[in-house]
Amino acid sequence: MDLWSSILYVLTWVGFSVLFLVTLLVIIAYLLLADRKIWAAVQLRRGPNVVGAFGLFQSFADLLKFVLKEPVIPSAADKVVFLLAPLISCLLALAAWAVVPVDAGWVIANINVGILFIFAIASLEVYGVIMGGWASNSKYPFLGALRSAAQMVSYEVSIGFVIVTVLLCVGSLNLTDIVMAQKDSGIATMLGLDGFYLLNWFFIPLFPMFVVFFISALAETNRPPFDLPEAESELVAGFMVEYGSTPYMMFMLGEYAAITLMCALTTILFLGGWLPPADLAIFTWIPGVVWFLLKVFLVFFMFAMVKAMVPRYRYDQLMRLGWKVFLPLSLFMVVAVSGILMLMGWAP
Repeated sequence: MDLWSSILYVLTWVGFSVLFLVTLLVIIAYLLLADRKIWAAVQLRRGPNVVGAFGLFQSFADLLKFVLKEPVIPSAADKVVFLLAPLISCLLALAAWAVVPVDAGWVIANINVGILFIFAIASLEVYGVIMGGWASNSKYPFLGALRSAAQMVSYEVSIGFVIVTVLLCVGSLNLTDIVMAQKDSGIATMLGLDGFYLLNWFFIPLFPMFVVFFISALAETNRPPFDLPEAESELVAGFMVEYGSTPYMMFMLGEYAAITLMCALTTILFLGGWLPPADLAIFTWIPGVVWFLLKVFLVFFMFAMVKAMVPRYRYDQLMRLGWKVFLPLSLFMVVAVSGILMLMGWAP
C-alpha cells in the first residue's frame, strides 16, 4: 500500500468515525428528550413543547444554555482534576461505542475481544466520578463519589457474570459473532424453524440473566430507582454538586452515552442485534440498522418507564440486591448454563 492509499484509508476511517460520533450524539439528544416526554406522559403533563415543533429542539437549546453559562470552579478545588473529571467520564462513555456493531459490517473496530473492551472501558468510568467528587474538596461531593463508586463496582460484578453466560453459548468475545449466533442456532433451529430468528434470541433461554442484566444496567448507569449517586433529596446532586455549565453537561452527556450503550448491549446480547424477528419479506425489507435502533429505543423506553413508575431504593437495599441476590443468582446461572451445554453437547 503506497503513501496516498494509506492517507486515503486513514481519512476514510476518521470520516466514518466522526460521522458515527455525530449521529450518536444526535440520537442521545433525542433520547434525552424522549426520556422527559415519557416521564411527562406518565404524569399527565406535556413535557418540553416550546422549542421547535413538539419541543424537538429542546435538547439543543439546553446544550446552548450550558455552553454559554460561565463555569464556576470552587476556590479550594483542585482545578486541573476538577476539569479533567467530566472530560474523562464523557470520553470513556463515547469511546466504548468504537466496538459496537449497528449492522453487519457497520462497526468502527471489529475486534475479537470487543466485549472485554467495553467491560474495561465501563470499569474505568468510575475514575471520572471519584475524581469529580474528590477534586471538589467538599465532604458532600466526596460522599456522593464514594456511594457511586461502590454502586458501580457492585453491579459490574453481576453484569460480568451475565455476559459470561452469553459467551458460554456463543464461544466468542466478538460482538458481531454474538449477534450471528442468534441467527444460526437456538430454539428455532432445534425445532426446524430456521427463519424465525426471534426464537433464537438469548432473552428466551437466558431470561433470568436478561432481567439481571437489565436491572444491573439501571444501577450501573445511575438510573432510577438506583439514582443514589445524585440522590437529590439527600445529597443535592452528589458528586456533581459543585459542577455547573459545560462540565456538568459533560457529566450528564457521559451518563446518557453510557445508558445508550447499555441499551445497545442489551440488544446485542439478548435481542438479536440488527436481526429481524423472522426471515420474511416484510421484515427483511427493513435495513438491519433500523431494526437495531428500534430495539435500542424499546429498551430505552423500558428504562424510562422504570424511572416513572418505581420508587427509589435505599442504599442498603441497593447493596443487598447486588451482593446477596444478583451475585449468587448469576454465579448459579454460569454453572447451570455451562453444565447444560456440556451434558447436551451444545458447547460451541
